[in-house]
Amino acid sequence: MIVGTAGHVDHGKTALIQRLTGIDTDRLKEEKTRGLTIEAGFAYPEVEPGMELGFVDVPGHEKFIHNMMAGSAGIDSVLLVVAADDGVMPQTIEHVQILSLLGLSRGRVALTKCDLVDAAHLARVETEIRQLLSVTPLAEAPIYRVSSHTGVGVGALRDALWTEAAQRHELPAWGAFRLAVDRVFTKTGAGLVVTGTAVSGTVHEGDMLRLEPSGIRARVRSLRRQHRESEQARQGDRVALNLVGSGVERDAIVRGGWVVAESLETPPLQRVDVDITLLDNVTALKHWTPVHVHLGVARLTGRVSLLEGQRLESGRRMLGQLVLDRPVHACLGDRFVIRDHGGRMTLGGGTVLDGDPPRRGQRTPKRLTWLTALAECAAGGNPYDIGRPLETGLSLWPEGLDLDKLARNLNSDRQDLAARVEALGGQVISAQGHIWAFSRQGLEAMKARTLETLQRNHVNEPSMLGTERERLRRQVMPGLPGAFFRPLLNAMIEVGDIERHGPFLALPGHQVALDEADERLWQQVQPLLADTPFEPPRVRDMAATQGLDEQAIRQALMACARLGRVYQVRKDHFYVAMAVEQLAGIVKALDAEHGAARAADFRDRIGTGRKLAIQILEFFDRLGFTRRVRDDHVVLRHDMFE
Repeated sequence: MIVGTAGHVDHGKTALIQRLTGIDTDRLKEEKTRGLTIEAGFAYPEVEPGMELGFVDVPGHEKFIHNMMAGSAGIDSVLLVVAADDGVMPQTIEHVQILSLLGLSRGRVALTKCDLVDAAHLARVETEIRQLLSVTPLAEAPIYRVSSHTGVGVGALRDALWTEAAQRHELPAWGAFRLAVDRVFTKTGAGLVVTGTAVSGTVHEGDMLRLEPSGIRARVRSLRRQHRESEQARQGDRVALNLVGSGVERDAIVRGGWVVAESLETPPLQRVDVDITLLDNVTALKHWTPVHVHLGVARLTGRVSLLEGQRLESGRRMLGQLVLDRPVHACLGDRFVIRDHGGRMTLGGGTVLDGDPPRRGQRTPKRLTWLTALAECAAGGNPYDIGRPLETGLSLWPEGLDLDKLARNLNSDRQDLAARVEALGGQVISAQGHIWAFSRQGLEAMKARTLETLQRNHVNEPSMLGTERERLRRQVMPGLPGAFFRPLLNAMIEVGDIERHGPFLALPGHQVALDEADERLWQQVQPLLADTPFEPPRVRDMAATQGLDEQAIRQALMACARLGRVYQVRKDHFYVAMAVEQLAGIVKALDAEHGAARAADFRDRIGTGRKLAIQILEFFDRLGFTRRVRDDHVVLRHDMFE
């Protein structure tokens, strides 16, 4: 159990921990000189076997509020320290607000320096504390009157803390490993060392991890947990990792970064969807207000984008988005605090909902419904209580739910998500190492749209053998990757709902035909093409001599090409099918006579110029009928005109 202190400067937090544990948590020379805690300090007293207890001593001065929030990451229980002679002070209030925003609900109050005041004064201060905590999760926290100087009451507080630690059962670690980095240094003979609190998962010696947001891979050479050598560490532990690997250097990661499991790889992100709450003692927050953001151990600047209005009133909640000045790593449920642009006043905070939001459609009803479901999931406090988000996601996006992306955001196993989807009656499709999920209603709707789209295309494009697969995907489900659309089409082909004709897909029984306008044009230009079959006129020439629309002829001949009536040998140069077969016969004969068809021989046989003869041979090469062995020589590859 990790206990974190909170409270106003000079209220005796460090002295109390030293009295409780015998350990001085002030380790910096400046802290000793000034008698002031600047950086969070840690104490791990010797306790009974099987029981683990640690203390995090955070600074109380307003100038070091960031260090206070960084030290609060990962604590299990709060020890709010209030000096009896001062009572509730400004940083007492702000620390309590921050603890509430961070979701910390278990704790105690130590009323220190009680030897300096009388009983009546103690009673008044206790009343102040109760009033302060009455609207917070710590409303029922017990108050202990103590004196670090005389030792009065310290034993009772110690007994309560030690008893809770002994009774606290180790909860199973969930999700992939994540560690919020609060210190980075190099050690002679070891290399890079990072320390922090393990937010989730487990880590072992030899594990491969990823530094975020740089994405550099690193191996765990050795580790310490609770200041002791260990082979593994888990969620809730204070951990020091000795990391090695290519690119793993002092500047590869900074305080506020993360060390995470490889499976949590994400692109650099500077937008995070959040559920934000504004404190009730601050003015309303306007859309796009610049703020300081404390997320995990990181301190960033950015702006608040409100998703449900232009103004968030004090004491109210709203879905929003943090637009940050540099990339971050975040998952569902991570807590954050925002302060004003000058970093002097806490404004509010909340919970991360999506660490990888889309760039568009952020305020659509569908997106807001999804974020609301994620907010309910995060509020439940159980990271695996994801039934509601899955159900909501499958109904909101019948075109498919990316389980890889969702698993990263939930810090959950994607196979577990897949099993839950199937338990909900959905279907999972795997392709190219990725997984998407669909509701059965969504799949049926998709099949219906596919059939309707093919029918519409047949009516509008009667000369087409069908619709090319990628075009059909764009028409039916533009947001679904082709790798997942393909299995759905294959399933429809297997049961006979659609047919495949080479690269084209069509409804069963679809008959290819020209429309009336194209058929009339074909009847006019076909004799012109047949008169000089080996050197037919170009489209522009036929349009000029016949007084026809050039584009209309071109479209009609392209339609005829799809029917096999003509071949487009070169741009705007169409040959009737019979002429192409005759030309192929000449190539075949030359190949039999000479072992190859030379451009000069071919030119002499067909009676055209050399340039045109070479272009026809190049056309056969593109068809796969021949194979070029030299610039002006081709050999028969196979007889595709038999």
